[in-house]
Amino acid sequence: MSLHNRKSTFLVTVTLLVVLRIAIGWQFLYEGLWKFQSHQTARPWTAAGYLRNSQGPFRNVFRSLTGDPDELNWLDADWVSSRWDAWQAKFVAGHRLDKGQAGRLDRLLNGPKDFRAELAALPEGMKFRGTLAKRLTFKAKSKRLIVDGKAHLTPRERDAALKLVTVEEKPAPERREANELARKYQEAIGKVFARSSRLSFRERMRASLLGDPDRAGLTITDRKTKEELETRLGEIELYRRQLKRYEASLELVETDFQQKHVRQSGVPGHGDTSEIRASLVGPIKALERDLIGAAEKLLTPEQRARGPVAMPPTRINQIDTMTMWGLTVIGTLLIAGLCSRLAAVGGAILLFSFYLAMPPWPGVPPVPGPEHSLWVNKNLIEVLALLLLASVPTGRWFGLDALAGRLPLKWRKSGDAGATTTDTGSETRVPSTAGSTPTAVESDAEETDTDEGSGDAAADADSDAGSETKDATESEPE
Repeated sequence: MSLHNRKSTFLVTVTLLVVLRIAIGWQFLYEGLWKFQSHQTARPWTAAGYLRNSQGPFRNVFRSLTGDPDELNWLDADWVSSRWDAWQAKFVAGHRLDKGQAGRLDRLLNGPKDFRAELAALPEGMKFRGTLAKRLTFKAKSKRLIVDGKAHLTPRERDAALKLVTVEEKPAPERREANELARKYQEAIGKVFARSSRLSFRERMRASLLGDPDRAGLTITDRKTKEELETRLGEIELYRRQLKRYEASLELVETDFQQKHVRQSGVPGHGDTSEIRASLVGPIKALERDLIGAAEKLLTPEQRARGPVAMPPTRINQIDTMTMWGLTVIGTLLIAGLCSRLAAVGGAILLFSFYLAMPPWPGVPPVPGPEHSLWVNKNLIEVLALLLLASVPTGRWFGLDALAGRLPLKWRKSGDAGATTTDTGSETRVPSTAGSTPTAVESDAEETDTDEGSGDAAADADSDAGSETKDATESEPE
């Protein structure tokens, strides 16, 4: 092959490798930016589904990255409460809420301390007894009928309170005043019941997870002996049992058909595992979004301009953020040709993790979609391409690595020049012979870049001194 053909082949190879680097970098960059953009929409991107549905020998490793692969935390009332408490403190501090706004936010989340209705006086001779005495209180001084904010008033208790008085349509003249008091009393009971029936966000969450018999289950006990007579499993407990059954069955799977059968099997009447999870977790997440929306309505335009205050990040939120930034940064570096080898290695590691999450290996369920692969898929091919790019300096051929590589050379040259630069005025005295006066030889050494130059200057000085000494010696006989 002639030299010209070799140069042409090399130029084509270099060009294709640089184009390959930029193309892969653009794919990374666009993926990262798209994922960032999706977080401004109603359906933000998340890696939770991909990691949660991971298959193969590394399934448990990738599922554990989510922190809560089965979202059982969302079915724990205490965990959700602590999450909302942390967000409340962050929301108040982040938006600098005043005392009134902070109070309204607290009532949204926890409810008011009590519920009140105006009432001038109770009907004559009325006194609350039993359960009603624990729920209802009348303050004659403030003229208010009060219900405890944590107890609320049930429909049964409201009906019992209304039956304490009778309102006549056409009372006798002597009973008109008492009848009017009874009517106002019943109106106050209606108002305070309507207000107490409004549950706070925390109460609605706890009612859904702990108070709903369909979700939390129901245990019937004997009032006297406290013996459990009957236990009805709720959807939450059915979901937990379904997860255990699924994991146990998954270990015995040997074929794709068995794998598909295990995934689709579920609790009769409730659907498969994913359907049960969505029906249980979905309402709690929706309630959280409603809480954030209600809280943002309390803000002024200036406070809204500071931006939203997010809930405390979960493990999957951190994984999502790392993935988006990793794709964006690696893509930018590959396109710019800066630290191109390191960026290629980082991209290969990231894509290889995607490959291992759902590997196209025998016995592993295929990834949903049109792709059909065995051992090798698009992720692995791109990993090999990135490793190829990491083995050659494409950034020095075309990229910022070419500029960055020259900087150390310039710094090294300037350092060497500074070390060898001399700016001195030296004076050499030549020993005088008999009858001669000492002769001073002055030399002003100039700045040089090499040791050879300074050596030549010294040699010239010695030569001049030697010639003067010889002249002095020859002139002595005269």
